[in-house]
Amino acid sequence: MKPPTLMQQNRVRVADIVIGSRLRPVSAAGVDSLIASITETGVMKDAIHLRKKKDGSLHLLAGAHRTEAARRLGWDEIEAKIWADVTDDWARLIEIDDNLAGAEMNALDTAVFLATRKAVYERLHPETKQGVAGGLARQGSATELSSVAAFAVATAEKFNMTDRQVRKIVAAGSKLGPDEVAKLRAAPRQVSLKDLIEISKISQPTDRYDVVRLLSEGSAKSAAEAARNLKPGSAAPVDANEAAFRALMAAWKRAPAAARHRFRAEIAGGDIAEVAAQ
Repeated sequence: MKPPTLMQQNRVRVADIVIGSRLRPVSAAGVDSLIASITETGVMKDAIHLRKKKDGSLHLLAGAHRTEAARRLGWDEIEAKIWADVTDDWARLIEIDDNLAGAEMNALDTAVFLATRKAVYERLHPETKQGVAGGLARQGSATELSSVAAFAVATAEKFNMTDRQVRKIVAAGSKLGPDEVAKLRAAPRQVSLKDLIEISKISQPTDRYDVVRLLSEGSAKSAAEAARNLKPGSAAPVDANEAAFRALMAAWKRAPAAARHRFRAEIAGGDIAEVAAQ
């Protein structure tokens, strides 16, 4: 497979840019700050990065806040670096690294971005995955090549963190599904890294989902307080059917789109009445 190629740097029409799915929504405060800077200096400091697909369409790699600022300022064009031969993993990596290096990131965003970066890193460097790395180490051809260790070292060096910081943040972000991230973003009180680490320690998906729910509703000021509220005797008991239902819902909401699609196909292909009766 060809490596990504920087085709050109040129001005492109803002209306032609396809935004697509992003790891976090655009921050209104971030866009306001950019607009203030552009108004004061008269320029946008950095070009955005675009992926040119085979059909000629231009998809955003990095620069969602810059693109939105350009839209709000009424610009017809924006300076862009245009890349070809881009894979989905490389595209996601560019988005992640651009945000980690330059954007104002809260604890939740940092955890989500670093956990996603670890997953991409493992796909790009399969020799670092757990199991594969362990086999190499046992053969004497590698030392501590576990996915977390290799990724933590590379990421800590890149973003001026310690290995320990990276490991904690990744562990927190890896436990969260898209639905849980959305709920935590909506919480009245911004969650802290301490909250995320507390959530990552919860082994039962139903308990973790309930802690996230309590935070999103503002019923608890911290993950630790929410977890205490769920201890036996602090809330009405949950019967076996309710617990099973919550477990199913938590699993469904955490599942990626491909897994949900496969599940629907599996159910649709069988006798739904028979499945429901089981």
